[in-house]
Amino acid sequence: MIYQLWNSLNKWPMGRCIFNLLIHWMVPYTGTIHPQVLEMEPGRSCVKIKDRRRVRNHLQSIHAVALMNLGEAASGLAVMSSIPANARAILTHLEIDFLKKARGPLTAIGEFKSTATDYSKNKDYDASASIYNEAKEEVARVKALWRIGPWKRN
Repeated sequence: MIYQLWNSLNKWPMGRCIFNLLIHWMVPYTGTIHPQVLEMEPGRSCVKIKDRRRVRNHLQSIHAVALMNLGEAASGLAVMSSIPANARAILTHLEIDFLKKARGPLTAIGEFKSTATDYSKNKDYDASASIYNEAKEEVARVKALWRIGPWKRN
């Protein structure tokens, strides 16, 4: 569903802007880092954040939790772009390796590789995100475990 929304909005001049506003509204905590989705295709996403005071720590670099938030968003969009509308994904585990201080604009590349076509039963799947600085140096690596299964409304 999210991939179809991306494709339909991406055709319009302000489509990406509208899509990003919807992400901020639909996922309020993720919206705190003001992610900008630059690209999305099944199993892959590219998400960028600006270096702003609000996401910095006392060392004048991007805060660890902001990096995890970015990694979760990128891996989640990669997952959500791959699954059918009648399935849902829930993050069950998230880990990160901090490789160097993160400063300046950051870009996360989320990836999800699955050959599954049936998501009628809950199962855990791996996804990942690599976060790069402007010099294209990897500053963090995120591993995520997403439980994918049938959509259930309570």
